[in-house]
Amino acid sequence: MTTVHFWRAIAAATILATAAGPALSGNSGDYLAARQAQLSSDYDAAVYYYVRALGDDPRNPQLLEGAALSQLLAGDLPRAVTISERMEEQALRSQVSQAILAADAFLKGEFQTVLDRVEDDRGVGPLVDGLMAAWAQLGAGDMTKALSAFDAVAETKGLRGFALYHKALALAMVGDFEASEAIYSTPGDPLQMTRRGAMARIEVLSQLDRGGDALQLLDRLFGNDLDPGLAKMRAALEAGETLPFSHVTKVSDGVAEIFFSVAAALRGEATDDYTLIYSRIAEALRGDHVDAILLSAELLENLGQPDLATAAYRRVPQGSPAFHVAELGRADALRRSGRQDAALEVLDSLAQAYNSLPVVHTTRGDLLRGMSRYMDAIKAYDTALSLYDQEDPSQWFVLYVRGISHERLGHWPEAEADFRAALELNPGHPRVLNYLGYSMVEKRQNLDEALGMIEQAVAARPDSGYILDSLGWALYRLGRYEEAVSHMERAAELMPVDPVVTDHLGDVYWAVGRVLEAKFQWHRALSFDPEEEEATRIRRKLKVGLDAVLAEEGSEPLKVAQDGSSGG
Repeated sequence: MTTVHFWRAIAAATILATAAGPALSGNSGDYLAARQAQLSSDYDAAVYYYVRALGDDPRNPQLLEGAALSQLLAGDLPRAVTISERMEEQALRSQVSQAILAADAFLKGEFQTVLDRVEDDRGVGPLVDGLMAAWAQLGAGDMTKALSAFDAVAETKGLRGFALYHKALALAMVGDFEASEAIYSTPGDPLQMTRRGAMARIEVLSQLDRGGDALQLLDRLFGNDLDPGLAKMRAALEAGETLPFSHVTKVSDGVAEIFFSVAAALRGEATDDYTLIYSRIAEALRGDHVDAILLSAELLENLGQPDLATAAYRRVPQGSPAFHVAELGRADALRRSGRQDAALEVLDSLAQAYNSLPVVHTTRGDLLRGMSRYMDAIKAYDTALSLYDQEDPSQWFVLYVRGISHERLGHWPEAEADFRAALELNPGHPRVLNYLGYSMVEKRQNLDEALGMIEQAVAARPDSGYILDSLGWALYRLGRYEEAVSHMERAAELMPVDPVVTDHLGDVYWAVGRVLEAKFQWHRALSFDPEEEEATRIRRKLKVGLDAVLAEEGSEPLKVAQDGSSGG
């Protein structure tokens, strides 16, 4: 079983949905509201309604577990602990409440309590329990038993890397850096070498007065494109400083690393709300675990909770090397919640404080472009591009979005130059090919080249409605109406409520003589709230027909049979 498959099994073994319990003795309205809020990931509202429902039915297992889970996901471990303790008093078994109580025991230094819970099968799950027991033995002062427990987990198929990583962290925490490095350097061992794992080993090497080896490892793993945290680490090593071992300074830090490791492994493999359980517990165990905080914030954004995400991002302190990452995330959460001006304020401040980071200016440009402030966006992209010391493949995206801004302003020569420069850095990228090809089709320029670009984009992204729309539209512009139909119909299937695609489908139907179907699609396009200019044009087509509109615009009318039939 691979590591990913193991984590999938873990996810399947723990059931988020509350098991069926006794009927509610009180008003079921609060319970239903709580369940709906929980299903919508509105955890603050879920907590409110679960607590209200518990007022009428304080011993109901469904209500207790739902309240504990919602409080945890909302980021309130202490209140989740209170509910979980009530569940345990009633001998109710729940993996969520058991995880909450285990985390609380570690925070209180009650290591024997953790060992007893694991022994009584009141833990979290196979891997978590084994590693928790190892860290609890270390907390209880028995290093021999702790190391044996780590080794026992390492014997489980698919878990060797996780177990050895935690064993190395535990040895480093107690100052045995030689033994820790011996684990890291063992040939053939699949040690977990994430970014955090790599940084931990670099700190271990530095503690062993092997700063040169630490610097070499950092350069080999991360290259020259360093974020502020890695850059700070590298500068210290270059200056001959000894890095402190900061990744685990106490037992609860090690346990936080367990839950973060699980969350990181589950991201993209399990549902976001399930993954959030583990990242929230990691946060609670170690308040300065910035990676866990950022992961929770990202998951909350995915779950459609920008306010909770914003609150999480704000927990990253300004002095953290990842502060700019948190602020970029906070700006995005504000944007998603419709607060574009607030998002821009965040990015304006960030652009001053981190003016040497291209990603900050690029992100600011993206927001300005989304606000239709294209000239300001271009200036931000210009700044981002000026910060690259040499040609970098990642510049393609900045060129691409700057090209979009130029195109929206009608600066076609500048836009085309940016698109073509982006393709030189990233040949064949379907988004660039599509945008450039579609733009040339709209301008009736280089139609054969444009068609070739769009066909190449379709080959790369055959299920993209936007790109299929471009292909159908290019064929339409070339007068190849019959060929355009199938592509445009497929685009409309993939994007059934897009006004532009639906309008294009109507035009193609008109061109092949399917007049009634064309008018039907134009009516549908109007119902999808197109931009006012497009809506006016669609209404005009419905009134006088596409040929007359083209003639009014100075274009040659289409030569089609118009017998009033549907053609289909």
